[in-house]
Amino acid sequence: MKPQPSREEMSESISYNASSVPLQPSLFAPTVLVVDDERGLRNSLHELLNMSGYHVICAANGREAITLLNNKSFDLVLLDINMPFISGQGVMDFIIDNGIDASVIVLSGESTFDQATQSMRKGAEDFLVKPYAPDELLASLAKVLKKRQRRDDYLLIQKRLQCSEELHRFIVNSAPDLIYMLDEEGCFYFVSERVESLLGCKVDDILGRHFLELVCEEDRRKAEYAFQRQRKGQVKREGIELRLRAKGSSDLRHVEVRAISIELTAAGIYTAENARRKDANCTYGIARDIGDRKRSEALQRYQLYYDFLTSLPNRTLFDDRLEIALGQVKRSGGMLAVMALDMDRFRKINESFGHLIGDEVLQSVALRLKKCLREGDTLARVGGDEFTLLLPNINNKADAAVIAEKILAITALPVYHQNKELRISFSIGVATYPDHGETKEALRLHADLAMYRVKETGRNGFRVYSKELQRGISHSLDVENSLHRAICEDELRLHYQPQVDMTTNRVTGLEALVRWQHPQRGLLPPSEFIPIAEETKLICTIGDWVLNQACKDALVLKRLGLGHIKIAINVSPQQFEGDDFEQRLFNTVRRYGLDYDFLEVEITENSIMRDMNRTMDILTTLSSAGITIAVDDFGSGYSSLGYLHTLPLHTLKLDRCFVQNIAHAGEKNTIIDAILAMAKGLKIDFIAEGVETKIQHDYLMAAGCVLSQGYYYSRPL
Repeated sequence: MKPQPSREEMSESISYNASSVPLQPSLFAPTVLVVDDERGLRNSLHELLNMSGYHVICAANGREAITLLNNKSFDLVLLDINMPFISGQGVMDFIIDNGIDASVIVLSGESTFDQATQSMRKGAEDFLVKPYAPDELLASLAKVLKKRQRRDDYLLIQKRLQCSEELHRFIVNSAPDLIYMLDEEGCFYFVSERVESLLGCKVDDILGRHFLELVCEEDRRKAEYAFQRQRKGQVKREGIELRLRAKGSSDLRHVEVRAISIELTAAGIYTAENARRKDANCTYGIARDIGDRKRSEALQRYQLYYDFLTSLPNRTLFDDRLEIALGQVKRSGGMLAVMALDMDRFRKINESFGHLIGDEVLQSVALRLKKCLREGDTLARVGGDEFTLLLPNINNKADAAVIAEKILAITALPVYHQNKELRISFSIGVATYPDHGETKEALRLHADLAMYRVKETGRNGFRVYSKELQRGISHSLDVENSLHRAICEDELRLHYQPQVDMTTNRVTGLEALVRWQHPQRGLLPPSEFIPIAEETKLICTIGDWVLNQACKDALVLKRLGLGHIKIAINVSPQQFEGDDFEQRLFNTVRRYGLDYDFLEVEITENSIMRDMNRTMDILTTLSSAGITIAVDDFGSGYSSLGYLHTLPLHTLKLDRCFVQNIAHAGEKNTIIDAILAMAKGLKIDFIAEGVETKIQHDYLMAAGCVLSQGYYYSRPL
């Protein structure tokens, strides 16, 4: 065995060679723990390592070393074996037992094989025998620390990779989209946790399964085609839409899939170059849930073709089906019918009970109408209370009439709301192909015209279109067009019918009645044009003309000394409901310098009852100015008589139908007697209209009637 040098020689050798080793360039100097019971050797190592750039701490024995290792971190421990209290082997046992992260180099004067083997088994990085050359020691330190640095770098990289993977997995699993990877066979080997909420499957249930197992049968060919294109590198930018089956349910999930092909390396990574290779064998994809979008699109399509309230087809879908039915019947021959159905007085239901109840009534009516139809018929809602019905393949017009009668019968049954009966009825117009038109526009138009004629003649019925009806409509259009001209060219005339005091035969008032001096047809009565004027809103213009002409004529009467005679003018509901009716009337009378008390305004019961609050305001304003108010055609309506007590009324004009019922002398007419008694009790004037015979005159005189008018006294002049 080689003789051991003395400690002095070792110290001199260390001191001599230390200057030849360069300092280790490092921002953070490694911390080295020197453990040796020889002071001189500890000091020499301290000086050598300090000069080499290390941060050095010394311990005189194993017990001090353990204390330092408990309280401080060290990169490297230079450890002697034979020491008092606790040996170097004991220190290494402590390092192992406590998991201390410190590399160990053994510096021992004992060079036995057993000591070296035991030290290496306990994790020592090197075993140097004393004495040793300083450069050999420093080289061993540098080697161990470099190895430690590589290990730390590797661990840092692994930690960063782990953090990156955790972050990536968190992002993937938190994404609203389903992210997946397929192997070259198309089987899942990665799928995000989104699959649980999207398809109701656990991740483990999906892994290893072929992707086509999740695709509904109708979409599998499309999905397989896209998968093969991706494997060949034929990647399309746009995604494809597929339907996936949810676990344990027949429901389908609509998804949009986008995918790319990738080539995995042995390390499980891929590069952009690999992603473009034609032999790429894996697929990375994203499936986005587009269920909400599909439902929204479906709702939009539904709203495009169906009525949202009743779930019936709308006008667009009805026109499409009518177009198809016309094409079929033109090729094969035969007949079809189009019906226009309009609910009568539906507006009153909305006004009385509100639109919510009105909607419920419409839904109930739609269900009833469906029960009258065949499987191939189409019922559509085309407006608020308007419906159209297509009856394809009928044999004759009688078939359409049967359906119309069934509709009238089933809709006549009452609808109940809050224990109240709501009675409804329909006006129905019918047009057939080929008799009444060969286009959908003509058939719809003619059905509408027939329906409007039902409205005009009492409602609650049906009518089949005819050419006579068309001629009547054309006549109405001609009258409407000519009426515009008549107003502009001063063709209107004002005639007056006297109102007579039956006891004195004196004229007490005049009722202004408009006539039309038509250039071709001569003098036309109001029945020829007033209804059309009301439909076309021209009645307000005519009403303004009547008021102006009545004021002009009142000036003539005043100059003749007959200013005490009142002039009564009729006011249409449209005029009365105008926002500025009172002000327009006042301005016109003032413009002619007349007193208001020459004028009497005649309004109907229907006008009064439309809006009682508004009626009260208007009539109070007029009455306060001196204008008298008369209720025209009294007794013909069905309104409550309570308004007679509350409104400032001056005259009741008995409807002529009651007077016409007086046919024989001495005959009792209870209604006339009752109305006369009521007028007297309310201290309201009473005028009987339409007196044409002496028998009628005598009866009214005997009943106590004072004022009357009619052909018995004078025609309008």
